[in-house]
Amino acid sequence: MEFTAVTRTAVSDVVFGQLVDAILTGRIAPEGALPGERELAETFEVNRHAVREAVKRLQQSGLVRVSQGGKTRVLDWRTSAGLDILSALARSGAVPAQRILRDIAVMRRSIASDAARLCAEHADAAQRAAVLAAAADYPEATADFDTVVAGDIAYWVTILDGSGNLAYRLGLNTLVAGYVGIGMERIAELGLGKEYVDPEAHRQLAEAIVVGDADTAYDLACTLLSGLVDAQTEPNE
Repeated sequence: MEFTAVTRTAVSDVVFGQLVDAILTGRIAPEGALPGERELAETFEVNRHAVREAVKRLQQSGLVRVSQGGKTRVLDWRTSAGLDILSALARSGAVPAQRILRDIAVMRRSIASDAARLCAEHADAAQRAAVLAAAADYPEATADFDTVVAGDIAYWVTILDGSGNLAYRLGLNTLVAGYVGIGMERIAELGLGKEYVDPEAHRQLAEAIVVGDADTAYDLACTLLSGLVDAQTEPNE
């Protein structure tokens, strides 16, 4: 088992990142034992406190099981981890980036469509006004990619806030982190930004929300976000 030596101070995050990568890629298999604290400290060339903090974060992420007085065992991330490791999974290469993009897009469509419905049903006047303002400010197709992505996130944040569903709102943070973990440039290269260049569709959805038409809001959101899903399931992609 090989790791890269770490020479900086306060590097538990770097140790954590390398251990996560080893677990997600299967270099340390489920039920395999992590090396002991002293051995890891010597391998990474860091103090034992940094190793201890990294292992604690692995435990919190559902990647290892720590036994008092025993060995730290690796868990199967597919059955024990949560969405918080999505961006790490994207960076590790353990699952093809295209697969992660597709799965994120499908989940995003499901969450956002229902959030649009809930927003139309439950948002107060201020939240509806925020949705309308975000739609009015939605970047035109001629804007640079980073500007369009930022505008898109700001737009959906208003809808998720208006939905009143905290889990949906926090889920957006995780999904965005997953995209960032893969690289927004990569997304652009794959041609998956079709929905981003349709400001009029975003404005129509906002109008349905503002008038409280929940069914139309759901359908418009689903149609809008299906472009990103369909772009990854076309033949010969």
